[in-house]
Amino acid sequence: MTTKIKICGLTTPDTLDAALDGGADFVGFVMVKASPRYAGPALAKRLVDRARGRAKTVLLFADGVGPEMDVLVHDLRPDIIQLHGRETALEISNARIDYDIPVIKAVGVSDAKDLIGSEAIEAAADHLLLDAKPPKGAAYSGGHGVAFDWTLLADQAFRHPWFLAGGLNPDNVAEALRITGAPMVDVSSGVESAPGVKDAGRIAAFIEAVRRS
Repeated sequence: MTTKIKICGLTTPDTLDAALDGGADFVGFVMVKASPRYAGPALAKRLVDRARGRAKTVLLFADGVGPEMDVLVHDLRPDIIQLHGRETALEISNARIDYDIPVIKAVGVSDAKDLIGSEAIEAAADHLLLDAKPPKGAAYSGGHGVAFDWTLLADQAFRHPWFLAGGLNPDNVAEALRITGAPMVDVSSGVESAPGVKDAGRIAAFIEAVRRS
């Protein structure tokens, strides 16, 4: 089975095109103001429209279930929403019903207990995204370039296809896939030249590394 690829935190047409031309399956746009990858409504709309029909478009929110999220989802019409905060299983279920689109829910992982505790969340979401827990005091929840112990996933079974995230880059993604067997991967900081600055060459290298695995 071909591993699906999500390039997240895109903020420019050129790097979006690099992801699309390389064959990324999902492209993500961050709607979290504290993040260096924050796109903002106007830019995100242009990028979502540019990608529409070529890859699944994903809007990422964190602790933002409410009126502002309602407006953005209605106006931008993404294919998927990603919740990257402390959303409850009920909030996830309500989002799926209210927006009638799939929901990806990020789960921070540092040890096996985090996976055991994710069962209710997995039941509510369409897909889990397993990411490393952010460093203490971090202003935002993802994109820190930190990996967790992939061997925690070696014998795990999930009810839906899931994403592996956290510290992936062109140099280590093949090993991550070998250990975890992840059906989907998500990358953000691992294809950047600086925080929030995507690099078209690194995007191409990441996609190539996944396809060779």
